[in-house]
Amino acid sequence: MSKLAAVSWFVLALAAGACLAAGQSGGGEGASADDGAVNRAPLKLPLRRARIVVSKSGRRLTLYEGGRAVRVYRMVLGFAPEGDKARQGDGRTPEGEFYVCMKNAKSLFYLSLGLNYPDEAAARRGFAEGLITRAQRDRIVSAARERRCPPWDTPLGGEIMIHGGGTSRDWTLGCVALENEHIKELFDAVPLRTPVRIEP
Repeated sequence: MSKLAAVSWFVLALAAGACLAAGQSGGGEGASADDGAVNRAPLKLPLRRARIVVSKSGRRLTLYEGGRAVRVYRMVLGFAPEGDKARQGDGRTPEGEFYVCMKNAKSLFYLSLGLNYPDEAAARRGFAEGLITRAQRDRIVSAARERRCPPWDTPLGGEIMIHGGGTSRDWTLGCVALENEHIKELFDAVPLRTPVRIEP
C-alpha cells in the first residue's frame, strides 16, 4: 500500500467514527469455557434492563439483563491497553461509567455502539490540565446531562465505540472490538442509553 493510500484509509476510518488497526498482541483470557452455557441459552428480546460490563484486564464483555449475565464475549482494546484514556491518540480505552449514545448500522467495522466519552469527569480533568477550553468543557458537560453524544473533536479524543472487526489482538485506537457475530447480537439486544461500565 502506498503512503498516500495508507493516509487516506486512516482519515476515512476516523471520519466514520471507527478505530483503525494498530497491531499489538492482546492480553487477558476473554470468554472462558464456563461461559458456554450462558451463551447457548436463548437471548430473549427485548432486554428491559440491559447493561454492559467490560473487563479490560480479562478481555471480557458481559451483557446483563438486570443482575443476570446473558452473554459473555471475548473482546480486545486499544493498541495501548493499560491505563485510562487521557487524550486523543494515546491508544487507550477509557475507564468508568458510560452509556450507549448512538448506534451505527453502517460502521466500517460492521456495526458499532457509540459511547459518551468524553464524559463529565474527563471534561473537568481536561479543563483543569489545560487540554480543553472552558467552552469545550461546557459542551461536554451539557451533552452528558442531556444524555446525548458529547463532542468528539476535542484533544480528549472521542468516537469510542464497541464494534466488530475481530479479536485476534489489541488493535483499535481506543475502542472495544468484538467478533462480527457478537457485535451483531449485542447491537440487536441493547437500546440507546444502555449503561456501560468499563473496568481496569
